[in-house]
Amino acid sequence: MKIGKISVNVLKRSVLRQIHTKREDVVNGAGIGEDCAIFTFPGETVTTSCVQEAPLIWPACGKLSGEQRSITHLIRKCANNLAAKGAEPVAVLITLLLPESLEEADLKKVMEEADKACENLHMQIAGGQTRVTGMVSMPYSVVTGIGKMPSETYRNLKAAAPGQDVVISKWIGLEGTSFLARRYRQKLSERYPACLVEEAAGFDRYLSVIPEAAVAVKSGVCAMHDVSEGGIFGALWELAEGAGVGLTIELKKLPLRQETVEVCECCNVNPYELLSGGCLLMTSEDGPGLVSALKAQGIPAVTVGKVTGSKERILVNEDEIRYMDRPQRDGIYEE
Repeated sequence: MKIGKISVNVLKRSVLRQIHTKREDVVNGAGIGEDCAIFTFPGETVTTSCVQEAPLIWPACGKLSGEQRSITHLIRKCANNLAAKGAEPVAVLITLLLPESLEEADLKKVMEEADKACENLHMQIAGGQTRVTGMVSMPYSVVTGIGKMPSETYRNLKAAAPGQDVVISKWIGLEGTSFLARRYRQKLSERYPACLVEEAAGFDRYLSVIPEAAVAVKSGVCAMHDVSEGGIFGALWELAEGAGVGLTIELKKLPLRQETVEVCECCNVNPYELLSGGCLLMTSEDGPGLVSALKAQGIPAVTVGKVTGSKERILVNEDEIRYMDRPQRDGIYEE
């Protein structure tokens, strides 16, 4: 199998179809596009808990490869997925599997970074496991995020229904643009002004979706999905598949920063299939009202299409109409 998220067919065939045991207190479990599990427990009618796992490698020294992530990325990813369910991120559990070659000073730096990331998100490191093992050649981390929410704020993909507007916050491709700009800084600097490259590399300042998720919950949002690996095309397909609905999306309305266009052109990457952390995909009965509420809080947003009753996922580009493909491997993995 190739590096990156497994294909939808493999996920259905070899993962989801093997899960048979169910419990009533697990309200939302494993599924396509479902980034959090949600639990309810007897006596707790006000809050529920959400858990999201991100088994990704943090960056080692030297050149970054497509599959490497920082511990900050993993914690922020957990927080974003929790926020997209309507939850307040509360805590993380961190598991670290370390090679024998790693120095204690390196471990200390990673934990300092993790604590700083949690401080910025107002979360606590609540526990985990740290183990040195000969089974790994570079550090490997699994981060589990835990959140809480009133039951009425819970947002499920299945709440996306025909007639609703599709809304996107900020811009697509932010996280992938930042990654590519840092990875290929020299190559990009030979083609573009330094200010453009530095601006693109700094897109990581936009990567939290907690603010827009909080505004959206108060503004009657129906469904939310954190756009991440596989880009906006992957997220749209997962939303439609998870809800069992169709979509009609206007391609030219998908919000793109010019820096993303330039970086993707130079790196031969499709911006619509590029890692897009920092972008929140939403559906609403009142798209213009949701957009106005977000903009009132300084958060860019735009309505890009409609949820439909058919199972067709359509992209409209002026007079051209084409159908969405199943999610492809993210552009950050292309050499």
